[in-house]
Amino acid sequence: MGSFKIGQLADAAQVGRDTIRYYERSGLLPMPGRTAAGYRVYGDADLQRLNFIRASQELGFTLEQVRHLLAIKASDTATAAAVLEITFGKIQEAESRVQKLSHIRNVLQELADDCPGEGPVSDCPILAYLAEKRVNRATKR
Repeated sequence: MGSFKIGQLADAAQVGRDTIRYYERSGLLPMPGRTAAGYRVYGDADLQRLNFIRASQELGFTLEQVRHLLAIKASDTATAAAVLEITFGKIQEAESRVQKLSHIRNVLQELADDCPGEGPVSDCPILAYLAEKRVNRATKR
């Protein structure tokens, strides 16, 4: 079994020490044991848990969702359906973001295509659009 001080754990998981401390404060990582000198001491299970948290975040799960996934993982009675439900929710969120980003790309492309590139700034539809969009948003409130 591995034994890590906080710096060693941070290096092994490729995260900062502050990240580890934050996860401890938020309850995602259990508070570690300490040496007689007061150094935090972590084990392989802590590294595995930290890697699980980071992998979950890389897939877009929020810390609250990670907390829920950890609880499911530790449960003797939970089923894979609970994990699937969270995952399907995350897929729907991703699809929504993809649609929004596609819309942004399309608007930007149209504006870029309409911009003459040469000439006065007043001929640039990009700046006109941005100014108009803010005004329209403010008047709708």
